[in-house]
Amino acid sequence: MDIIIDGYNLIGSDQGLRGALEQKRDWLIHRLSLYKTMKAFGLVVVFDGWRSGWAHEVEEKRDGVNVVYSRQGEKADNVIVRMARQRGSGCVVVTSDREVRTAVEKFGAVAIYAGEFAAILRRLDMPLADTDDDETDVAPRRGGNPNQLSKTERRRREKLKKLWP
Repeated sequence: MDIIIDGYNLIGSDQGLRGALEQKRDWLIHRLSLYKTMKAFGLVVVFDGWRSGWAHEVEEKRDGVNVVYSRQGEKADNVIVRMARQRGSGCVVVTSDREVRTAVEKFGAVAIYAGEFAAILRRLDMPLADTDDDETDVAPRRGGNPNQLSKTERRRREKLKKLWP
């Protein structure tokens, strides 16, 4: 399973986007590297380069994590949707952006909220005995049959449980 992460969306949900973004990117890549040692998922984190990036998309591997910077003039959202289209149902996309979530779900990808994945990354320092799987049920229920979650929500929760270390 591949996990495609909206880098600035995840940073913003956990730490905010004010301050030294380079340090926050490095922190996130370090946390993802730790996560990768626990779970053998393919990790791709995508950052915006659309305002001040390079003329072409840049991809590098850092500590086992694929880091992608969108090209100047292209938002990371477009790169994430393109990657999800290529991978289809074999991937999970971490973002809280409603438009990106809707787009990737059309290709069979499962979208996880950035805050949910941030909670997983924060738990990496805790002993395994202290983890509680009930925290995967953080999404509120919507209307409809209270005894039946939507198919999309059931798939999302199933993938989310697999993400926990």
